[in-house]
Amino acid sequence: MEEERIDAGSTVMPPLFRIHDAEVVRAGKTILRVDDFSLAEGEHVALLGPNGAGKSTFIQLLTREVFPLYRDEPPVRFRGQERPLLDDIKRALGIVSSTMHEQVRVHLPAEEIVCGGIFGTLGLPMHREVSDADHARALEALDRLHIASLADRDIMTLSTGQVRRVLVARELVRNPSVLVFDEPCTGLDPQGMYHLRETMRTLAAEGCSIILVTHYPEDIIPAIDRVLLIKDASIFADGSKHELLCDDVMSDLFDVPLTVSEHDGWYSLYGAHRG
Repeated sequence: MEEERIDAGSTVMPPLFRIHDAEVVRAGKTILRVDDFSLAEGEHVALLGPNGAGKSTFIQLLTREVFPLYRDEPPVRFRGQERPLLDDIKRALGIVSSTMHEQVRVHLPAEEIVCGGIFGTLGLPMHREVSDADHARALEALDRLHIASLADRDIMTLSTGQVRRVLVARELVRNPSVLVFDEPCTGLDPQGMYHLRETMRTLAAEGCSIILVTHYPEDIIPAIDRVLLIKDASIFADGSKHELLCDDVMSDLFDVPLTVSEHDGWYSLYGAHRG
C-alpha cells in the first residue's frame, strides 16, 4: 500500500477512494462527471439525488463495474493504488442493493444464502467443500443482525425486509471494511425500513464504514454526517447534512418546493404544497 509523506517524520494514509477528473460516457453522452472526490478510511457518506442523476454510476466507478475515459493518470485510486486489483476492492467492499434482492429466486435456507457469500455465490457452491467453520461464520453473521432465528427458514418464505437483512449478513461473512447500501429501503414496508436502518446504525457503531445511495433523506442514519448531492450527472454539492439538508438546497436538488425537518439526527422531506 502506498503512503503519502507529509514531512520527514510522519506519514498519512491515502484515502480509501480518490476520484479526480473522471468522466463516464455512454453512447456519446456523459452520464457522470467527477472533478474531485475523496473518501477517508472509516468515513461514512450518503449519496443523495433524483433518479437518473448518476448515483449508481458513481458507485460502479468505485467498484470498477464502469470505467472512465482514459487519462494519463488513472482517475480512480483505491488506497493510493493507481491500478488496484479487482480482488482487493471486492475484499474491502460489501454491497447490498434492491436489485440483488431480485436475484433471490431459489428455495434455500437463509443460512446457505449467507454462507454462499464466502464464495461469491448465491447459496452453497457445487463441487466445493464447505467447512463447519464456514457454516459457523454464516450463523455468526445472522446473529450479529439479530436474525439467527431465520437460519433454517426457506429464503422464499421470508418477508422482503427479512431477505434484505439476510443479504446484509451474506456480505458480512467476508468481513468487509466498507458496506455499500444501494437504495436499501426500496420496496420495504415501514417495519422493513426500520429494521434495515437499525442494521446500518449497528454496523456503523461497530466501526464499519457506510456508503449509502438513496433518494430519501429518511434513510440517512445519524452516524452519517457527510452528504454528496448528485444532479445532472455531476456533484451538485458536498458537505455536512446540517448544511445541505435544508429547504432551499433540497428544492434545488429535486426541482420542486420541499420542506425538511429534523428530529434527533434523523431528517424527513415533505412537499411544500402551495395553497
